[in-house]
Amino acid sequence: MNALKLIIADDHAVFRQGLKSLLATYPKLEVVAEVEKAADLEHTVAEISCDLIVLDLQMDHWVMDKIAALARRAHVVVLTASESGEDASAALRLGARAVVQKRFALETLIAAIQAVAEGLIWLPPTSPAELEHRSGRAAGGARLTPRELAIVKFVAEGLRNAEVAAKLAITEGTVKIQLNRIFHKVGVRDRVELANYAFRNGLVKVKARY
Repeated sequence: MNALKLIIADDHAVFRQGLKSLLATYPKLEVVAEVEKAADLEHTVAEISCDLIVLDLQMDHWVMDKIAALARRAHVVVLTASESGEDASAALRLGARAVVQKRFALETLIAAIQAVAEGLIWLPPTSPAELEHRSGRAAGGARLTPRELAIVKFVAEGLRNAEVAAKLAITEGTVKIQLNRIFHKVGVRDRVELANYAFRNGLVKVKARY
C-alpha cells in the first residue's frame, strides 16, 4: 500500500509542525504540504496532489464554506476545538469524512484517518453514558437488541454472513433475516451504510494500523 498523502491546514505554526513530526513516525502517512491561511487552501490542493486534508475548523470563520469544494478533490478530516455537535453535523453534510476534536490524543486522529481511507465516516468517541444511549437506540427511536448490536458490530468489522452465524451459533438464514430487520430499524439500505452507521454512532472502535 502506498503512503497516504496528507495536507495539514491550520493557522498555528507550532501545532502544524508538531503534528507533522508526529505523523512522520507513521510510515504509511506522508505530509506533502502545510497551509496556514484558509484563502490558500483551494490553490494548494489544486497544485499538490493529496489523498486527505486535515483541516482546522477554526483557522478562519468562513473555512466551513470551503469543505464542499475541498471534498471534491480529497477526503477531508476536520480538526476542531469545538464541542458543538452542530459544527460536526454541518461539516459532515458539506462532505467531510471525519470530525476529530483537538483534545483527543494522536491515536484518535490516526484512527479517523484509517477509517476514512477505508471509505468510512468517523466521528469522535462518545462518553460511556451517551454511547450506552446511542447503542440501544436506532433511527426513529427503535431499540436494537443485544444480538442485533452484535450483528452490527460484526458486519462493521467486515465479517460475512456465514462468519457472523458461526460467531453467534445461529444459521446463516437467521443472520439474513435479522440483518433485514436491522436495516429497517436504523434506516439504511445495505451493509456499507450499516457499517458507516456503526462507526458514526461509536458502536465499533477502529484500531490504528499505521
